[in-house]
Amino acid sequence: MTTNPPPTAPPPIAPTGAATVAAVQTARISLRAAPELLVRGARGPHDRSDFLLVRVLTSDGVEGYGEVSATPIWSGEDGTSADHFIRTVLAPALVNRPLRPVGALEDLMDKALQGNPFTKAGVSIALWDAFARTLDVPLAVALGGPYRTEVPIKLSLSGNDEELERAYHAATAAGFGAFKVKVGLDLSTDLHRVRRARELAGNAFLGTDANGGWTRADAYRAVPELKALDVQFVEQPLEPRDLRGLRELRSLGLPVVADESVFDVPDLLDVVEARAADTVSLYVGKSAGPGRAVRMGQLAAAHGIDVLIGSNGELGIGAAAQLQVAAALPRLSAYPSDIIGAHYYTEDVLAKPLDSDGRHVRLTGGAGLGVTLRDDLLREFR
Repeated sequence: MTTNPPPTAPPPIAPTGAATVAAVQTARISLRAAPELLVRGARGPHDRSDFLLVRVLTSDGVEGYGEVSATPIWSGEDGTSADHFIRTVLAPALVNRPLRPVGALEDLMDKALQGNPFTKAGVSIALWDAFARTLDVPLAVALGGPYRTEVPIKLSLSGNDEELERAYHAATAAGFGAFKVKVGLDLSTDLHRVRRARELAGNAFLGTDANGGWTRADAYRAVPELKALDVQFVEQPLEPRDLRGLRELRSLGLPVVADESVFDVPDLLDVVEARAADTVSLYVGKSAGPGRAVRMGQLAAAHGIDVLIGSNGELGIGAAAQLQVAAALPRLSAYPSDIIGAHYYTEDVLAKPLDSDGRHVRLTGGAGLGVTLRDDLLREFR
């Protein structure tokens, strides 16, 4: 199930000279989720996010921006750990190195720091943003696209009864017309929540996301009812390494989206070999950066697996990176992606928000990420 207009050849990339990484700076920010849209999933509620914003300065005066979007209960990383590792490990390894190729800098980060993909992604986004700005092209072009200029999106719904209704009405007021219901907590209340969501949403697109919270028995009981409710997919119904269980669940006829099962290329190849998913949810954060996310998408496409862009609750910079990656993917699922940006939080960090009406988010054509941070946040970098 794909939406893929004919690709257009990107313009040739001109040499950029000998620009080097001059500095890597960070700024801390913590935001509360909009109360009515609070996500309550199998891994707990997501009511607040601590972010680390990243700025890369180059020797030729170009600036690039990135964002570390990490939630400890999900990724084992947060703004504190990211700030420590960037200042003490990654920045010293990058400063005075040539900006191009960015892939070489990503490899260098891997040698300097094991794991921590979300932390590396924040720096990688800033490096790619700076690189695309030196070319004066959108990041999607620097990544090999764009194959599309707008991406359909959806919003997660959670909570029970009145909580769910408040979330739904807030989402539709923001323009959303496609939804993903959080399940994986308790099967009986899960199914009640999905039934109520279907009543509220009518014929609108509806998926479900268990965040690995169901047992095989739960999932086998849930799938027939989800199909009867015209649910389009179930995301990560089983714990991440139960690939055999995911494959067997696919045989029941409801498409399976793998999320927590896929962080890197070896994970993706394991899912491919096990035939464990119909679609893979890619994150810029899980993939450790935009370039690697695109390469994983290309690999999935080569094996006939669709991809969509998942979310860890990104802010405006992270959402802009999600959009640029989605535009650069040769094959993107028709299932809406999770590029929600400022919709989830009580405030935006961008001087001008992304072009999003709740149903689609669109490229604006600006260089790099195509966005600018608020002036007050620009003054916070150290």
